[in-house]
Amino acid sequence: MDKMKAQASQLAQKAQEAGKAGQAKLEDVQARRRADGLLRDLGAAVYAKHSGQDDAGEIDRLIGELASYETEHGSLSDSGSGDGDANPSGDAEPPEGGFKL
Repeated sequence: MDKMKAQASQLAQKAQEAGKAGQAKLEDVQARRRADGLLRDLGAAVYAKHSGQDDAGEIDRLIGELASYETEHGSLSDSGSGDGDANPSGDAEPPEGGFKL
């Protein structure tokens, strides 16, 4: 009976740890989505500014929020967008043959 209680306790502890790991993953995903939204809004604000609808205050606010995100979660470039670098070698010229992959 004591052995079953010990096993049940271990299983409960493992389940609790898995729940905490799942919650942390969920919070990471939510933070990335928030950063994506901020970047999208920043792009829209920059576009508005360049098209004559000056909204520098909004741009400054969004940059401040993104800086806070980076302080808390790390660099935005490390957020795992999965896009990869379109030109990892940094070559400005296309390869021989005039095409890019």
